[in-house]
Order: sequence, then structure tokens, then C-alpha cells
Amino acid sequence: MEFDALSSRIISSALKVHKELGPGFLESIYHNALLFQLRVDGMRADSEKEICVSYAGTEVGLHRLDLVVDNTIVVELKAAQDFQDSHMAQVISYLKAFHLKTGLLLNFGRSKLGIKRVVL
Repeated sequence: MEFDALSSRIISSALKVHKELGPGFLESIYHNALLFQLRVDGMRADSEKEICVSYAGTEVGLHRLDLVVDNTIVVELKAAQDFQDSHMAQVISYLKAFHLKTGLLLNFGRSKLGIKRVVL
């Protein structure tokens, strides 16, 4: 599936969750609801996927992603007042660690779902 089409489907699922729940819940609530909705909408979503991060050939730690959809798009969820630069940096680091090109940063903490698409 084309990245833009998959991104649109993920955003559609996120909008359903946001419309139903609205702002004010913990990030983990939105995580579980979105994971459920993505699967209902026919997407394969992996939760809390881990990867080893290496530096100069040495393992230096683990990265854990919120969601990876169809092994192609990283989805990072927030329940914050606003996006921060650190949120974007987090998505970029996940994309690099997983050797992926597309990520979505979703913020459920406002009355309108915050959406940022990140492409490397």
C-alpha cells in the first residue's frame, strides 16, 4: 500500500478515536483505543515494538515505539497541550533506528486532534 494512502487510513482511525474519547485521558488510553481501531479498520499494528540501537557496532540501548503500522509507518502518540520539538526529534530517532521513512505524530490532548507527518 502506498505510504500516503496508509497514512490517511491511520489518521482516519485516529480521528475516530479522538471523536469518541475527546481530550483529557492518559496517553495509554489513546494508545489502546487506537491500537484497537487500527485493527478493526484492517491494518496490522504492532504495539511497543523494540529495537536495539547500535553505535560504532556496539549495542547502546533499546528504542520502544508506540505503534508501527504494516511495518512501514511509525505512530507516536501524545496527550499533551502542544507538540514540543522533543516530540518531533523522538519520531525522527525512531525512524532512523527502524530504518523507516514515514512517521505520524498524533496529539490527543487538545479539542482538535494534532497531526504531524514526518518523512525522512
